[in-house]
Amino acid sequence: METITIKDEFIKLGQALKLAGLCESGVDAKFAVQEGHVLVNGVTETQRGKKLHPGDTFTYEGKTVTVLEKK
Repeated sequence: METITIKDEFIKLGQALKLAGLCESGVDAKFAVQEGHVLVNGVTETQRGKKLHPGDTFTYEGKTVTVLEKK
């Protein structure tokens, strides 16, 4: 399982997909989410602006990423 580290309280799903390297652009992330290809904490998510907090996980194309807090 991969991880990303955030310095703020949350990160939006579209930004997280780009940060993790799972989508090359915001447009790619937008379509992936809107078409129901992304899971957040095991549930299909269709809102690209969904706020992810440390401890949340998201899955796209078989890759799962956990959001960590920068210490």
